[in-house]
Amino acid sequence: MYINSGYKNNSFIDFKDKSRPLIVGSCGTYRLSSHPKLPTYRPRGRLDFQMIYIASGRAYFHFDKPENETIVTAGNLVLFRPKEFQKYEYYGTDKTEVYWIHFTGSNVKNLLRKYGFSDDRRIFPVGTSLEYEHIFKRIILELQRCQDDYDEMLTLLFRHLLIIFHRDFMKEHVLKNEFLDHEMETAAAYFNENYHRDIHIEEYAVSRGMSVSWFIRNFKKYTGTTPMQFVTSIRITNAQMLLETTNYAVNEISRIVGYDNPLYFSRLFRKQKGCAPSQFRKKKERL
Repeated sequence: MYINSGYKNNSFIDFKDKSRPLIVGSCGTYRLSSHPKLPTYRPRGRLDFQMIYIASGRAYFHFDKPENETIVTAGNLVLFRPKEFQKYEYYGTDKTEVYWIHFTGSNVKNLLRKYGFSDDRRIFPVGTSLEYEHIFKRIILELQRCQDDYDEMLTLLFRHLLIIFHRDFMKEHVLKNEFLDHEMETAAAYFNENYHRDIHIEEYAVSRGMSVSWFIRNFKKYTGTTPMQFVTSIRITNAQMLLETTNYAVNEISRIVGYDNPLYFSRLFRKQKGCAPSQFRKKKERL
């Protein structure tokens, strides 16, 4: 097992200090290879804030209660606030490597919010990057050497780390939104082209590698309606146009827009337009 760490004033005691906006208290890294287990148990938490970045392998966290277990894999960061229950383990069999940093100050909460660390989350996906590891190692070295103005350098390095974390939050958010928009736009285009066919929402979702519930939920966010409501609206709108501009019988219009059962079509049309298809046509003829 490899360990490297640095502590402000060579003190292992955690502390709370609001004399400055941001103060880095300690920083370190663990790399497990053969040691079977490295546990941490702090039932009352700490006085300061703590970030743990999983660079490789995985870590086992027990948030709130010892019996809870959450496996956090490489590329994720865990944030503990002051006095939060802490219990977590690393195992040599996972070849886990982590970097950790403790910090305090009068403006920490606002800084965390500014850089995307919302109050209601503990785990943040930031991806893996050698740049993160390089900055952590610089912070460790500053704490070990304690050169002139090292307090200020620690603050600058940590803010640098927060900024690049935030950039990766935003990058992931944009990529997710681009994927989501593309999938929902593709679905809407497919329904527009095929509304007159026998459409099965479940089959479509599976064909795109999506769970049915995820697809329906996100399609509704994108369009304001569920997929089936979207298809029904297209069918009824086109039926309305045919009733207004053609002499096709209601039964025929029903089949054209995708309903084999004319009675079912009439019920849906009445629900959407407030009257039966035949009544709608008569009203339009009188105008």
